[in-house]
Amino acid sequence: MDFSEEGLELKEIQRLEGHTDRVWSLAWNHTSSLLASCSGDKTVRIWQRSSSTSSWHCKAVLEETHTRTVRSCAWSPSGKLLATASFDATTAIWELIGDDFECVSTLEGHENEVKSVSWNASGSLLATCSRDKSVWIWDVLPGNEFECLSVLQGHTQDVKMVQWHPTMDVLFSCSYDNSVKIWAEDGDSDDWLCVQTLDGHTSTVWALSFNPEGDKMVTCSDDLTIKIWETDNITMQGGEGYAPWGNIFALSQAIMIEQSFQYIGQEKGIIATGAADDAIRFFVESKDGLIDGPLYKLQLKKEQAHDMDVNSVQWSFGENRLLASASDDGTIKIWELVSIT
Repeated sequence: MDFSEEGLELKEIQRLEGHTDRVWSLAWNHTSSLLASCSGDKTVRIWQRSSSTSSWHCKAVLEETHTRTVRSCAWSPSGKLLATASFDATTAIWELIGDDFECVSTLEGHENEVKSVSWNASGSLLATCSRDKSVWIWDVLPGNEFECLSVLQGHTQDVKMVQWHPTMDVLFSCSYDNSVKIWAEDGDSDDWLCVQTLDGHTSTVWALSFNPEGDKMVTCSDDLTIKIWETDNITMQGGEGYAPWGNIFALSQAIMIEQSFQYIGQEKGIIATGAADDAIRFFVESKDGLIDGPLYKLQLKKEQAHDMDVNSVQWSFGENRLLASASDDGTIKIWELVSIT
């Protein structure tokens, strides 16, 4: 289906309330309908969709573990563990035991605020990053034990986000130093090295996201641009060495008027963005202009999606086009992107 030729409408399905401060981040569970949210109120909430009513309710509140803002959350690929990163300089690991979530491990080591956490595709590695300018890679061991494998020191400023490649053990980090760094394991020494630095942005890089195949990446920045990057997956997966990423398209401030604290999710060629002007935008890959490479255009803008900044947008897994958004207004919203025929 060519989304660039569709009319799209964003329908609000449900508004989730309960957090008492801004909601920073969201994570859909890979294997169930669970949605995790984390907030400046020091808590994580787990939302579950009822099979009978199809509405979401708060299943659990994870509290009294973090002592400051919880900035990031991520489910393991198995869906059994939840990692939460906090400004208290720790990362907590939660497990659903019976009907309750229990904190089964606490990762310490960063000097100050942990900004982001991410699992690799197999769930065998975890990455965290911090205002201390470092990125840590953790080995996930049996019995909910975690061992630090490497501390990566390449960034010169606060590291905003870490994300693993969706199919390979290659790690990406973005920072206040305006760069995205790409890290891979050195086969000879088992150490992790920076194999490429992407310097296309001129201000803080807030976030990055991949398409499911992992051959395209989107980054967004305080320079008011979104950039689309591309690599040759076949070369990397074939063991022929690292295939560098290159910038293939940029969307300028002519489209995105404000986009600080902007986060991205990508599904089926649709890029969803949240921004500081309270709007959610959808950019779609167009079939026009393929001679010079892919072209992305603004397909839909949802004004006043929230009452304040939109901090996170996340596509659900599966075939349906559900999107969750989180905001400074303390709410989470569930949306459905539908075609207008």
